[in-house]
Amino acid sequence: MDSRARPYRSVLYIPGSKPRALEKARGLPVDAIIFDLEDAVSVEEKENARATLAEALAQGGYGARVKIVRINGLDTAWGRADAEAAANMGCDAILLPKVSSPADLDALAAITKDVPLWAMMETPRGMLNAAEIAAHPRLQGMVMGTNDLAKEMQTRFRADRLPLMSGLGLCLLAAKAEAKIIVDGVYNAFKDDAGLAAECEQGRDMGFDGKTLIHPAQVEVTNQAFAPSEAEVDLAQRQIAAFEAAEASGQGVAVVDGKIVENLHVVTAREILAKADAIAAISG
Repeated sequence: MDSRARPYRSVLYIPGSKPRALEKARGLPVDAIIFDLEDAVSVEEKENARATLAEALAQGGYGARVKIVRINGLDTAWGRADAEAAANMGCDAILLPKVSSPADLDALAAITKDVPLWAMMETPRGMLNAAEIAAHPRLQGMVMGTNDLAKEMQTRFRADRLPLMSGLGLCLLAAKAEAKIIVDGVYNAFKDDAGLAAECEQGRDMGFDGKTLIHPAQVEVTNQAFAPSEAEVDLAQRQIAAFEAAEASGQGVAVVDGKIVENLHVVTAREILAKADAIAAISG
């Protein structure tokens, strides 16, 4: 599957310490799972969580879902052991919290063999170094840690996320410049579907590939928001057809719905159709 078409609409955090949650995740219609050894696991459970998660991943059953393990920071008492264990868990990627510079990824890369790396973008310094972080050769994806970023920046909560826009934008530009995956931060009010839908729409409009989630109840709204709509698929098909017809007849310009269609629009249209096909494929 084309990596650009691979869906990352819904990326659900699952505590690595809870066997029931690990089992339930096998049946959830999410595109990716972040198996968490960090914030979702108490200090007393850190060691056991590592073993519990390793056993769950060894059992398998997660299908086409991308399996990402979030370890504790390498500056903690558990980080190095987490990294060493995760490198042998058969996961698809390892996620490092609070990445502030490429050196943080260098340190992890030295431990984790050839497993792809992801970076939590959640510190002011990380925002300022986003371009260098995104360019790291081992990096595959970036995850916005909006709760931690807001805390570090001492922002006030706003539904429009205006205080976070500079950081979100810097990370988006960095990820897109390097063709890396980037997913938006969590929406904390997991029973507020309308608020979630609005934030998903904002994130999708900005260019995020998907959104991280804290609860299975958020999956349906998010999957719908980050998938091409029927109208987008229809327009894409008509744009491609009109452009190809114009080329075949020797006409210089194609027009759809009163708007000129150029090659750049066709590239986007083909990406939309590829994403729709990929979603259909992993949805069975």
